[in-house]
Amino acid sequence: MPKTNEVKRVVPFVQGSKVKLDGRRLEVSGKKGVVKREFSHPKLKMTIAGNELTVSTMNPSRKELALLGTWEAHVKNMMRGVTEGFMYKMKIVYAHFPMKAIVKGKEFVIENFLGEKFPRSTDIIGDTKVQVKAEIVELTGPNVEEVGQTAANIERACRIRGFDPRVFQDGIYIIEKPS
Repeated sequence: MPKTNEVKRVVPFVQGSKVKLDGRRLEVSGKKGVVKREFSHPKLKMTIAGNELTVSTMNPSRKELALLGTWEAHVKNMMRGVTEGFMYKMKIVYAHFPMKAIVKGKEFVIENFLGEKFPRSTDIIGDTKVQVKAEIVELTGPNVEEVGQTAANIERACRIRGFDPRVFQDGIYIIEKPS
Protein backbone atom coordinates (compact mmCIF):
# COMPACT_ATOMS: atom_id res chain seq x y z
CA MET A 1 0.00 0.00 0.00
CA PRO A 2 1.57 3.31 -1.06
CA LYS A 3 2.03 5.99 1.57
CA THR A 4 -0.11 9.09 1.08
CA ASN A 5 1.18 12.26 2.59
CA GLU A 6 -1.63 14.78 2.95
CA VAL A 7 -0.79 18.22 4.35
CA LYS A 8 -3.60 20.45 5.66
CA ARG A 9 -3.78 23.99 6.95
CA VAL A 10 -6.96 24.87 8.84
CA VAL A 11 -8.09 28.51 9.05
CA PRO A 12 -10.94 29.14 11.52
CA PHE A 13 -13.45 31.81 10.50
CA VAL A 14 -13.03 35.18 12.19
CA GLN A 15 -16.06 36.37 14.17
CA GLY A 16 -18.15 38.61 11.88
CA SER A 17 -16.89 37.26 8.56
CA LYS A 18 -18.85 35.23 6.02
CA VAL A 19 -16.87 32.95 3.71
CA LYS A 20 -18.18 31.56 0.43
CA LEU A 21 -16.25 29.20 -1.84
CA ASP A 22 -17.41 28.87 -5.46
CA GLY A 23 -15.07 26.47 -7.25
CA ARG A 24 -11.68 28.17 -6.98
CA ARG A 25 -13.08 31.63 -6.20
CA LEU A 26 -13.14 32.63 -2.52
CA GLU A 27 -15.34 35.49 -1.33
CA VAL A 28 -15.06 36.84 2.21
CA SER A 29 -17.52 39.49 3.41
CA GLY A 30 -17.86 41.42 6.64
CA LYS A 31 -18.73 44.83 8.06
CA LYS A 32 -15.78 46.56 6.31
CA GLY A 33 -16.53 45.20 2.82
CA VAL A 34 -16.11 42.26 0.49
CA VAL A 35 -12.84 40.75 -0.75
CA LYS A 36 -12.78 38.27 -3.64
CA ARG A 37 -9.82 36.25 -4.86
CA GLU A 38 -9.16 33.41 -7.29
CA PHE A 39 -7.04 30.52 -5.96
CA SER A 40 -5.95 28.09 -8.65
CA HIS A 41 -3.36 25.34 -8.56
CA PRO A 42 -3.75 21.78 -9.86
CA LYS A 43 -2.57 20.07 -6.63
CA LEU A 44 -3.97 22.41 -3.96
CA LYS A 45 -7.61 22.54 -2.94
CA MET A 46 -9.82 24.46 -0.52
CA THR A 47 -12.83 23.15 1.35
CA ILE A 48 -15.21 24.64 3.90
CA ALA A 49 -16.46 22.48 6.76
CA GLY A 50 -18.41 24.04 9.60
CA ASN A 51 -16.70 27.21 10.79
CA GLU A 52 -13.30 26.61 9.20
CA LEU A 53 -11.63 26.64 5.83
CA THR A 54 -9.11 23.91 5.01
CA VAL A 55 -6.32 24.25 2.46
CA SER A 56 -4.81 20.86 1.58
CA THR A 57 -2.55 19.02 -0.85
CA MET A 58 -1.41 15.47 -1.43
CA ASN A 59 2.29 14.51 -1.67
CA PRO A 60 3.52 18.12 -1.83
CA SER A 61 6.80 19.35 -3.21
CA ARG A 62 8.66 22.21 -1.48
CA LYS A 63 7.04 24.78 -3.76
CA GLU A 64 3.57 23.41 -3.05
CA LEU A 65 4.23 23.51 0.70
CA ALA A 66 5.30 27.14 0.37
CA LEU A 67 2.20 27.92 -1.68
CA LEU A 68 0.04 26.22 0.97
CA GLY A 69 1.35 28.69 3.58
CA THR A 70 0.86 31.58 1.17
CA TRP A 71 -2.78 30.66 0.58
CA GLU A 72 -3.31 30.38 4.33
CA ALA A 73 -1.85 33.87 4.83
CA HIS A 74 -4.03 35.31 2.03
CA VAL A 75 -7.18 33.86 3.60
CA LYS A 76 -6.24 35.22 7.04
CA ASN A 77 -5.58 38.67 5.52
CA MET A 78 -8.93 38.56 3.73
CA MET A 79 -10.76 37.73 6.98
CA ARG A 80 -8.89 40.38 8.94
CA GLY A 81 -9.54 42.95 6.23
CA VAL A 82 -13.32 42.54 6.16
CA THR A 83 -13.62 42.62 9.97
CA GLU A 84 -10.92 45.11 11.09
CA GLY A 85 -9.71 46.71 7.85
CA PHE A 86 -6.19 47.84 7.02
CA MET A 87 -4.78 51.34 7.43
CA TYR A 88 -1.59 52.90 6.12
CA LYS A 89 -0.47 56.36 7.25
CA MET A 90 1.72 58.51 5.06
CA LYS A 91 3.35 61.86 5.79
CA ILE A 92 3.69 64.77 3.38
CA VAL A 93 7.23 66.15 3.71
CA TYR A 94 8.46 69.32 2.04
CA ALA A 95 11.22 71.81 2.76
CA HIS A 96 11.41 73.91 -0.39
CA PHE A 97 7.96 74.23 -1.94
CA PRO A 98 4.65 73.77 -0.08
CA MET A 99 3.04 70.69 -1.57
CA LYS A 100 -0.72 70.20 -1.87
CA ALA A 101 -2.31 66.74 -2.00
CA ILE A 102 -5.97 66.20 -2.91
CA VAL A 103 -8.26 63.33 -3.87
CA LYS A 104 -10.27 63.69 -7.09
CA GLY A 105 -12.58 60.70 -7.47
CA LYS A 106 -10.39 57.61 -7.93
CA GLU A 107 -7.23 59.68 -8.42
CA PHE A 108 -4.70 61.12 -5.93
CA VAL A 109 -3.25 64.43 -7.15
CA ILE A 110 -0.05 66.10 -5.88
CA GLU A 111 0.25 69.78 -6.77
CA ASN A 112 3.31 72.07 -6.56
CA PHE A 113 5.73 69.18 -5.97
CA LEU A 114 9.22 70.79 -6.04
CA GLY A 115 7.57 73.84 -7.62
CA GLU A 116 6.50 71.94 -10.73
CA LYS A 117 3.92 73.60 -12.92
CA PHE A 118 1.91 70.48 -13.71
CA PRO A 119 0.40 68.23 -11.03
CA ARG A 120 1.47 64.63 -10.56
CA SER A 121 -1.26 62.03 -10.10
CA THR A 122 -1.73 58.35 -9.44
CA ASP A 123 -4.69 55.97 -9.33
CA ILE A 124 -6.39 54.79 -6.15
CA ILE A 125 -6.66 50.99 -6.45
CA GLY A 126 -9.89 49.08 -5.70
CA ASP A 127 -11.95 49.91 -2.60
CA THR A 128 -9.19 51.94 -0.94
CA LYS A 129 -10.35 55.16 0.71
CA VAL A 130 -7.87 58.03 0.92
CA GLN A 131 -8.18 60.98 3.31
CA VAL A 132 -5.80 63.93 3.50
CA LYS A 133 -5.63 65.47 6.99
CA ALA A 134 -3.13 68.37 7.04
CA GLU A 135 0.25 66.62 6.55
CA ILE A 136 -1.03 63.06 7.09
CA VAL A 137 -2.57 60.90 4.36
CA GLU A 138 -4.64 57.94 5.60
CA LEU A 139 -5.37 54.99 3.33
CA THR A 140 -7.95 52.47 4.51
CA GLY A 141 -9.62 49.45 2.96
CA PRO A 142 -10.48 45.77 3.34
CA ASN A 143 -7.88 44.44 0.88
CA VAL A 144 -4.29 44.76 2.15
CA GLU A 145 -2.85 44.37 -1.36
CA GLU A 146 -4.93 47.23 -2.80
CA VAL A 147 -4.17 49.54 0.14
CA GLY A 148 -0.45 48.72 0.01
CA GLN A 149 -0.26 49.15 -3.76
CA THR A 150 -2.00 52.53 -3.55
CA ALA A 151 0.53 53.65 -0.90
CA ALA A 152 3.40 52.45 -3.11
CA ASN A 153 1.94 54.31 -6.11
CA ILE A 154 1.76 57.54 -4.09
CA GLU A 155 5.38 57.16 -2.96
CA ARG A 156 6.44 56.43 -6.54
CA ALA A 157 4.57 59.47 -7.88
CA CYS A 158 6.78 61.65 -5.63
CA ARG A 159 10.04 60.16 -6.84
CA ILE A 160 12.63 62.87 -7.42
CA ARG A 161 14.49 62.92 -10.73
CA GLY A 162 17.23 65.37 -11.62
CA PHE A 163 17.90 66.57 -8.06
CA ASP A 164 20.14 65.28 -5.30
CA PRO A 165 17.84 63.15 -3.07
CA ARG A 166 20.03 63.90 -0.04
CA VAL A 167 19.18 67.59 -0.34
CA PHE A 168 15.66 67.44 -1.79
CA GLN A 169 13.90 65.02 0.55
CA ASP A 170 10.43 66.25 -0.37
CA GLY A 171 7.77 63.62 -0.96
CA ILE A 172 5.03 61.53 0.62
CA TYR A 173 6.35 58.62 2.67
CA ILE A 174 4.79 55.67 4.53
CA ILE A 175 5.18 56.18 8.28
CA GLU A 176 2.83 53.49 9.61
CA LYS A 177 1.44 50.28 8.19
CA PRO A 178 -0.33 47.20 9.55
CA SER A 179 1.77 44.54 11.23
